[in-house]
Formats: sequence, structure tokens, C-alpha cells
Amino acid sequence: MYTILVYDINQKRVGKMLKLCRRYLNWIQNSVFEGELSPVQLKELKEKAKLLMQDDDSLIIFTNKDQKWLQKEVIGKEKNELDNFL
Repeated sequence: MYTILVYDINQKRVGKMLKLCRRYLNWIQNSVFEGELSPVQLKELKEKAKLLMQDDDSLIIFTNKDQKWLQKEVIGKEKNELDNFL
């Protein structure tokens, strides 16, 4: 499933959250990630993120069955361009 993840984490823990999210998704902008995840991967990511988070932290996850139903427009420079080349 196509996933967009956004977090607002205390500066003390932001590095750990960044590393965690980069294991599962593509980093596209500060505190913003996107990519395809299986339901199991999404569940793992949520569980691991909850272990890092404290009361003043937040994590927002948007999911959709298919990326084709999402229109994405970037105005200005895209920080981390994604391509399909290996």
C-alpha cells in the first residue's frame, strides 16, 4: 500500500526516528517520507515508532491502496528525487 508518513518528534529523538523511517520509506523532505509498504511492514514501522515516541511527539500516516490515485505536485526543488532506475 502506498504510504506517506510525517512526524514531529522532539529533537532528542529525531535522529532515531529518521533512521527508522529511512529503513522502510523514501525520505522526500524534512520529516516526510513516502513509498510502498506491505501491511506487515506498516505494522512493524508503527510498533517501532511507538517505542521511540513520548507524549509530546506525533506521527501521521496516510495510506492508499495505489499511488496512481494520488496526485503529487512539487513546487520548487524536490529534496530527494525518486526514480525507477536501479
